[in-house]
Amino acid sequence: MDPDAVDAVERVPHGGTRDRDVLEFSANVNPERPEGVGAAYERALVDATRYPDDEYPAFRDAAADYVDRDGEHDVAREHVVPTPGGLAALRLAFATTLTPGDEVVVPAPSFGEYAREVRLQGATPRFVPHDAVVDLDEAALDAAAMVVACNPNNPTGEAYDAGALRALAARCRAAGTVLLVDEAFLGFTDEPTLAGEPGAIVARSLTKLFGLPGLRAGFAVATGRERERLATARRTWNLGAPAATVGAHCLRDHGFVDATRDRVAAERARIVDALPDGIAAYDETTGCDGVAPFVLLELDAHDPAAFVEACYERGVAVRDATTFRGLDAHVRVAVRTPTENDELLATLRAVVDA
Repeated sequence: MDPDAVDAVERVPHGGTRDRDVLEFSANVNPERPEGVGAAYERALVDATRYPDDEYPAFRDAAADYVDRDGEHDVAREHVVPTPGGLAALRLAFATTLTPGDEVVVPAPSFGEYAREVRLQGATPRFVPHDAVVDLDEAALDAAAMVVACNPNNPTGEAYDAGALRALAARCRAAGTVLLVDEAFLGFTDEPTLAGEPGAIVARSLTKLFGLPGLRAGFAVATGRERERLATARRTWNLGAPAATVGAHCLRDHGFVDATRDRVAAERARIVDALPDGIAAYDETTGCDGVAPFVLLELDAHDPAAFVEACYERGVAVRDATTFRGLDAHVRVAVRTPTENDELLATLRAVVDA
């Protein structure tokens, strides 16, 4: 991190509410958790009386198996670098790649932490439309130290074409540019991972898919020089014993992951189809095929801040998406259980009709 850059960098707003009396649609967190999480946490408390094994063998084995279930990506334990959450994996990737003055290609609209983290390293974000990242040419890659892709993209919800993303990775390798792919929400989908691709760093978050954002567990996957730098720079004991134990337990529950994917796909489509007049899904306005566990909504005649407040007064928290670069008439809603999604749709209709 560049000390000279810190004073000029601000924090980034996020969704999420601490109010347990409202339905939480402002943060993209699974409302369900795998069975046995509590028991796994209890077991970890015994281990928490000593420093954890800094090699984290069980967690890394589970993570490697999780990202390479189909056996097509050749991901092994040594490629996994444990981190306290996906954002920590992103920071580690930026810190081990960038120097002050570097340029980084950053998608927009997308996760606001990318630009913040780039600036903290004294580097400069160069924003490009999120769907144009995979089309970057040789000149653009030669000028950049790193390219960031969010797959599926937050907040728009669509995934990149797998072939186009791999082609970008090949062009990045040829240019000597590191490709950083944030796959925080990829586990909710059937889309293929880029984990194991030479020259690329993949950041993964456990806590969204498994409904435990307060646990802070995640990891990076990389090979070659990128992996060596991440592994060397990673803080010692950076993953607590409870996070490592519960994380490994969740990663091994493939049945839970499959059930979550099925629910999200069905419920996302149902929400999009049932939206009231005056609200359009990003999918409909762009023709994209959204796959993420959230939906970006464009408001026809409502101020987003007032709309968010009106939903909250009715017991539903939604995210004001105007904090994302380039969006000025949008809110974002998570995909939750069928019953909760019915409540969301009823609230959206009530606010529109008010």
